[in-house]
Amino acid sequence: AASSQNGFNQATYVGIEEMAAKLGYETEIFDSQFDAALQYSQIEDVLAGGQFVGMIVAPNDSVGIAGAFEQVIAAGVPIGTVLFPVGPEFNTLEPQVEGITVTAASPPVPGATHQAELVAEFCADFAPCNVVIIIGAKIFPFDNLRLETFEKVLAAHSNVKIVAVGEGWYAPDPSLQAMTDILQANPDVHAVLSNADQHLVGVEIALDAAGLNFADMYLTGGGAAQISIDAIREGRWDATLAYFPKTMGAMAMEQIANAIEGKPVTAAINM
Repeated sequence: AASSQNGFNQATYVGIEEMAAKLGYETEIFDSQFDAALQYSQIEDVLAGGQFVGMIVAPNDSVGIAGAFEQVIAAGVPIGTVLFPVGPEFNTLEPQVEGITVTAASPPVPGATHQAELVAEFCADFAPCNVVIIIGAKIFPFDNLRLETFEKVLAAHSNVKIVAVGEGWYAPDPSLQAMTDILQANPDVHAVLSNADQHLVGVEIALDAAGLNFADMYLTGGGAAQISIDAIREGRWDATLAYFPKTMGAMAMEQIANAIEGKPVTAAINM
């Protein structure tokens, strides 16, 4: 897992566990703690231990991790990636490392584009419309791509002003701190554009503490976690980009099992 403490990764693992049990396999999860170097060494250690007949990875650095994938593939162990493709091209699901068993992923640009377009639509009545972006972390290549996409789409609208970009690290507490700091310098905010529901949990606390009526703002996250569905129904948030982590984990596990058993494999699954 990119981080076994992360709710998205946990949901993915539930899907893996349930499908594995159905197919007669046992599973174990490893916590990479959002550390790309740690994840790389964990894959090498797991391979060297020889206890596992397949691997599924939620990559932290989907470019740098390719070398670890190559080692696993060379050893003849089926390996799949979830959420992000492995390799330099983020918007293709076709294998970029020869021998990857399955890529169950969501190309980030279409979703990020749609999110930003909805923010721009909301902003049509404001001049300027002050937007805060809360991204996961700039050290992650896929988050940089999302950020570039957000900025490109919003730049096409002269009334939209990105007043700040914060890093939420896919958790409420860092998001709360980032948004608190941003509001001190930019108290007039109309919209918050984020790629993760966990970020909006912290953002909402910061907005509330600042005495702002966030029900009048546009708040969008990503993941379609239960907390976001509840917030949207209650009128506190406006949108979330839907992902399906449990299903993604189950489908990846199913293809890994097919590879182990010599059955036909679906190599690319667009989530």
